[in-house]
Amino acid sequence: MLTLYHAPRSRSSRIVRLILELGILDQVEIRIVKILRNDGSGAVDPANPHPEGKVPLLVHDGVEIWESNAIMLYLTDLFPDAGLGRPVGHPDRGSYLSWIAWYGNVLEPVIIFDAAGLSHPFLDATFRAVPEAVARLTAQLQKSPYLLGDQFSAADLLVVSPYVWFPESTPDVPLIRDWIARCQARPAAQATTDYDQAAAPE
Repeated sequence: MLTLYHAPRSRSSRIVRLILELGILDQVEIRIVKILRNDGSGAVDPANPHPEGKVPLLVHDGVEIWESNAIMLYLTDLFPDAGLGRPVGHPDRGSYLSWIAWYGNVLEPVIIFDAAGLSHPFLDATFRAVPEAVARLTAQLQKSPYLLGDQFSAADLLVVSPYVWFPESTPDVPLIRDWIARCQARPAAQATTDYDQAAAPE
């Protein structure tokens, strides 16, 4: 039994999109919960078992998996036939793991620090800064249309997500803008928006 705790229009939306991309919506129970929002709205939902009141949280046969990158790895390993992950033994497994980790370890912190106007040598040394992150992404997209070659993967879905939420953070780099457009042209992108609109509380 797979259960996803989800708040519409939040970080867990990318897990809903992954579920749609994997074609497993009929195998996952999605429970809508409230969360505290950045604007002060919302609330911690007692129906949400996440210890911090956040989303996403995936529960599989009683085992809790949290953090988007961990959930994406878990689901793409659990459903390898969809081709959105790279299973153990695949030549791109290492690259897949690295891009998934790079998102949480580098890209999202860098974008958030930049949006908050935070700058410090310790932050730059640890996480890099926006120019370095953009250069890393650009260098990869010079090699192939997606992060792992010619085929869209869950790594693309994860790494593209902050640019979907915060279009103003999108670099003025044609390669990156074209990659975002390719990722967002997939039917699951619009299907996720439609799902969230229908699931959002009135």
